[in-house]
Amino acid sequence: MTTNINQIDFKKSLSGEEIAFLIGCSGANSKALREMAGQKAIELRGSKVWFRGLIEFSNVCIKDCFYCGIRKSNTKVPRYNLDDEAIIQAARYAFENRYGSVVLQSGERIDNKFIDRIDQLIKKIKEISDNKIGITLSLGEQTKETYQKWFNSGAHRYLLRIETTSKELYQKLHPVNKLHSFERRLEALKALKEIGYQTGSGVMVGLPSQTISDLANDLLFLKEFDIDMVGMGPYIEHEDTPLAKSSQSAYTQEERLHMTLNMIATLRLMMPDINIAASTALQAIDPMGREKAIKCGANIIMPNITPATERKNYQLYNNKPCIDESADDCLSCLQMRIAFTGRETGLGEWGDSLHFFKKQKNEQLKR
Repeated sequence: MTTNINQIDFKKSLSGEEIAFLIGCSGANSKALREMAGQKAIELRGSKVWFRGLIEFSNVCIKDCFYCGIRKSNTKVPRYNLDDEAIIQAARYAFENRYGSVVLQSGERIDNKFIDRIDQLIKKIKEISDNKIGITLSLGEQTKETYQKWFNSGAHRYLLRIETTSKELYQKLHPVNKLHSFERRLEALKALKEIGYQTGSGVMVGLPSQTISDLANDLLFLKEFDIDMVGMGPYIEHEDTPLAKSSQSAYTQEERLHMTLNMIATLRLMMPDINIAASTALQAIDPMGREKAIKCGANIIMPNITPATERKNYQLYNNKPCIDESADDCLSCLQMRIAFTGRETGLGEWGDSLHFFKKQKNEQLKR
């Protein structure tokens, strides 16, 4: 049984037992793990942290996930849907402030009107930036045809979090129907990868009924799937959800934060050349949560550039930070925070996943 980080050979593939130890470790072991991962990120990616300007353009959703504050059945949340001009203005702000990339994120919809709208928005954002701004989508499960359409129009990264790779736990987090299928989520991830997106996924840490072994399996899945980018964050309850009302996590929020940072560090050492985001949820628990993630090996941060009038209505969990800040406030704040970690902002750059291009090169060599 592993009891000390010095017993682990990071040059080899880690076992589930070793990963579980690293996720749960504390004290000197945790300190050494995080320092090692932070150094590894700098060795491979340099000192830069790249921005993804986050535009949460709608909280209308057809899904009813038991943990999510904007789930379809939550009648307490005021619904909104930014008009196209507001979205384009936010993208223009990102471009003019040299963010390098934007993320279009919303509640899930699969109707043709929504699909065509996203397609036109992608084209318009490419047009106003002279094709110089990168576009990441986080719009949930779609058909392969829809993913292909958006890819053809200029989106090149897609984030679809698996949330948990335990099918049993996944089913506890969602209604049992076609819209909430574990298999469907896996199929969507595979479709994204086949089309050629830089494919991102991630998990929640500290869910009710979740074990450290589950979390270790999550990291093994991300490596096995050969993911290009990852966003992991602590599970934070939303008071108006069935999960918060019916089940309590076995972990305090501080423990969830601790495990998330250890997971970021562990994954950085398992997959040194991927992109890892410092999620906003970390800051909901600890004011310095995102900075701590950067020091543990994260290299992506997502400033919120959604118009301030609607930010408060896109709360997937309680106590979401920065909901009353302007885009300018968010930008200057994050630049100071990144500088505090001893890193620098990769302005005007897409900051794509090195892992993705390495895979592409290997595929070409095989042909």
